Amino acid sequence: MKKTKSIVMAIGLTALSLQSMAQNEVISLWPEGKVPNSIANKVEEKSVTDANGILRISGVTVPTITAFIVPKEKATGAAVMICPGGGYGILAASHEGSDLAKWFNERGISAFVLKYRLPDAKAMTHQHEVPLMDAMQGIKLIRQSAKKWNIDADKIGVMGFSAGGHLAATLSTHYNLGKQASEDAKPNFSILLYPVISFMPEIAHGGSRDALLGSEKSEELIKYYSNELQVSEKTPTAFLVHAMDDGAVPVENSIAYYLALKKFKTPAEMHLYPKGGHGFGLRTDGKGSLVNWPAAMDGWLKANGWGK
Repeated sequence: MKKTKSIVMAIGLTALSLQSMAQNEVISLWPEGKVPNSIANKVEEKSVTDANGILRISGVTVPTITAFIVPKEKATGAAVMICPGGGYGILAASHEGSDLAKWFNERGISAFVLKYRLPDAKAMTHQHEVPLMDAMQGIKLIRQSAKKWNIDADKIGVMGFSAGGHLAATLSTHYNLGKQASEDAKPNFSILLYPVISFMPEIAHGGSRDALLGSEKSEELIKYYSNELQVSEKTPTAFLVHAMDDGAVPVENSIAYYLALKKFKTPAEMHLYPKGGHGFGLRTDGKGSLVNWPAAMDGWLKANGWGK
């Protein structure tokens, strides 16, 4: 009898393990050998976790999305693709990626952490095009498989932190621009945490700007990737969070994007906090009223029919 129970328990644990693996599936963004703008290179991807438990990934040349799927009986139908920050030099893939994916899952929202290629002239041509290509492809893949994952194709949003916030805002404003334009890549909403929005000198985060544009940096590209200048009536609604004492990305970035949305009468919600600095994610202890930002986002998601 004990042996039978052990076998049953083993089978049950194996099933749970397989279910967990299925819920955290890593999916290649592009078919092998067909990664746009990619060139032969010797760049090595490296992952390092620091003493604070923050995972940093560098040298990304093979883009993926990691799927955190909510079971059908718990799903709201909404999904979010998360773009970690890191100045377009690394990806802060845990506290600005998987931690948030789990937060969304707890609220019935499926999540996908985007591991986008980091701009590098040694690994790609026209490096400034590449992160946006990957983000657009990520949304397309989620939308194409929406039925399989119990997702409503009209409830797919994008979330981004810092430089990942720039990518999320670029996706929101550029999905219908240029040679890669596609309505299938349009996010239905965006969530922007201490985002780099502008490359204009007055408020730019110079490191993100220079890392993205590389040797092709020009006045034309600076304006093109200053997302407050690219907002239109087609730009989706946004939820923004920023700390006023952010010493890395000026709070004026979020304010500029909010005002651009307001100009087109696009609904937006912005939360500015006096204290919090930069790069906090869900780690809000000791930062005053900033502790309330996840609850504010939860309320916004519920109010718009994406949460529960």
